[in-house]
Amino acid sequence: MAAIEIKDTKNNVVGSMELSARFALEGKGALMHEAVVCFLANQRQGTHATKTKGLVSGGGRKPWKQKHTGRARAGSSRSPLWRGGGTIFGPQPRDYSYELPKTARRTALFAAISRKIKDGELHVVDGIRLEKPATREMAAILKNLGLSGGSTLIVLSEADRSVLLSARNIPGVDVVQSKDLNIYEVAAHNGVLATKAAMEALEARPL
Repeated sequence: MAAIEIKDTKNNVVGSMELSARFALEGKGALMHEAVVCFLANQRQGTHATKTKGLVSGGGRKPWKQKHTGRARAGSSRSPLWRGGGTIFGPQPRDYSYELPKTARRTALFAAISRKIKDGELHVVDGIRLEKPATREMAAILKNLGLSGGSTLIVLSEADRSVLLSARNIPGVDVVQSKDLNIYEVAAHNGVLATKAAMEALEARPL
């Protein structure tokens, strides 16, 4: 068990929150790496394609007769050895996706969050309340918490249109709901700003 401070949007400590052992995982570097590689592989479209000699247009006619020309034998002008010919062993459309066990994915996620907590890169606030979208107000909140100037991931317990619209124009700032949080987003951002409700939702997620 470990405790983490809860602050308001002006960086004043307003309380603390007890976290379970899942937020104190260590020694999971290999698993976190594998989870990130898996996530990135699943994002690949795999639509790359090159033409083999059978797909390149033309070349149906034998360039010259087989014998008595003094030249090498040739059956098609679209041979990979010729200019304008096909490609040998070029990339073809394929599916790069694969799945890790659910327990491994969740363990990797909590290990990444544990690393953020250990490095002091996770900040918990009691809530982010904006009456209407205002990029200036969101930028001020990030500055108050020492999160301006770098990439920041804002984690909410549920969708908030005002927060989303206020943050989307700030470079390097992304917003995600706790139910959609994945290890790549945690690892790709320098800092994580989570609401207390979002942390409680993560706490309730099965490991």
